[in-house]
Amino acid sequence: MNVLIHIYAFSAAVPFVWFFALWIGVYYWRRDGKRATKLAMDVTTLLLIGSVSVMYYQLFHSNFGFFLILLFFLIGYGLVGNFQYRIKGRIDHRRIIRLLWRLGFLGLSAVYVLFLFIGLGKSILSV
Repeated sequence: MNVLIHIYAFSAAVPFVWFFALWIGVYYWRRDGKRATKLAMDVTTLLLIGSVSVMYYQLFHSNFGFFLILLFFLIGYGLVGNFQYRIKGRIDHRRIIRLLWRLGFLGLSAVYVLFLFIGLGKSILSV
């Protein structure tokens, strides 16, 4: 069990290394760039959730980071579900989750980079 924790900790510390490794692996295996990008985004999103939560804790000394991310996913689900119901008259949960997961990748990537620069600036200024 301890080994799994260490593997996840390393993976969450450098999530974009896994993005590129997965993309290259799937692309050479399937020869499909679109499928490779989607799979790499999906796996990296899971790693980014943990990574951004920890960075939030390190910067703001609050354990609320994970719940804030969860809150944004839930609000997004409600907004997209409402929009989909108004347009189509039904809700396709699978499409909503896939859309939010991929948008989460984009949003969490931006927050990851932002927190990275804020953390670097904080550590440089505190020295």
